[in-house]
Amino acid sequence: MKLSFASLALVALLGAGTIQSASAQKAKTVMVGGAPMYPTKNIVENAVNSKDHTTLVAAVKAAGLVETLSSAGPFTVFAPTNEAFNALPAGTVENLVKPENKETLTKILTYHVVAGRMTAADLMKAIKAGKGKATLKTVQGETLTAMMKGPKTIELKDEKGGIATVTIADVMQSNGVIHVINKVLMP
Repeated sequence: MKLSFASLALVALLGAGTIQSASAQKAKTVMVGGAPMYPTKNIVENAVNSKDHTTLVAAVKAAGLVETLSSAGPFTVFAPTNEAFNALPAGTVENLVKPENKETLTKILTYHVVAGRMTAADLMKAIKAGKGKATLKTVQGETLTAMMKGPKTIELKDEKGGIATVTIADVMQSNGVIHVINKVLMP
């Protein structure tokens, strides 16, 4: 199965260890969706507690990506809020979580993940080095373009030209970092 092979390859590529990084141990706890996001917990362990990410968590479960996003990583996840999913055309989310649409759902979700830990400072540095734009290769295989809007706001442009804004940056996890975004990105 393509998903299983891709997931296993990703874990093998990124390493399957469980040692927490020093940055995760020193990072501060951030509130997201009314819940503390502990830097000593992994992406899935934290996301399940955020009231703003219940749709994302349900989608990750439906796509069978819980194990992958619980692995050592590290991953950079651009996490759309429930509001971002609600902005999609009526019935889109309900349709995507059906078993027969697992491949499409997986493609969309893995488009929100970049291998490695990229903090907001790392993203800004890459944008500056790219003279205003940074191309990010997603785990899904396509690219996102990171840009600055003003001096402190990071935006992401998807393959279809949609723009998402990072609303909460640097939510550190034991296996990466989450940046909360206000739009679902489309490959």
